[in-house]
Amino acid sequence: MSPETMTPVLTLPSDLRLLPVARAFVAAVCQAGGLSQDLIDGVVMAADEAVNNAIRHAHRNDTGLTLQVACVLAADRIEIHVCDEGEPFDLESVPRLDPGELRVGGRGVFLMRALMDEVRCEARGLRGNTLRLIKRR
Repeated sequence: MSPETMTPVLTLPSDLRLLPVARAFVAAVCQAGGLSQDLIDGVVMAADEAVNNAIRHAHRNDTGLTLQVACVLAADRIEIHVCDEGEPFDLESVPRLDPGELRVGGRGVFLMRALMDEVRCEARGLRGNTLRLIKRR
């Protein structure tokens, strides 16, 4: 990691009531990094969807599990890493939805892909995933 890169990390119980804490954390790091308000809004919304999905789908609302949100702030980009304790997840198996399709739910990955420059998911062994949201400046 270069000297101009910082990586604050937030560890939270897997509880949907703590989504505002995760959003505030990501917003604060983005502000500290000098991102524009438009970029901050998009990054925070994508991070909110990622944390929400980790809690609801990877952890199945098990409040005994924890997740980490790391913000990699570099000169050319910001990366949000959401690390869960769920079963390995294949992001490519999520269909690329038609934005005009009417449906309830199922838009989290669509939003992340639309708001960020890259969205990747990497398994961390038998349990756990790291979802990487990357936005270039």
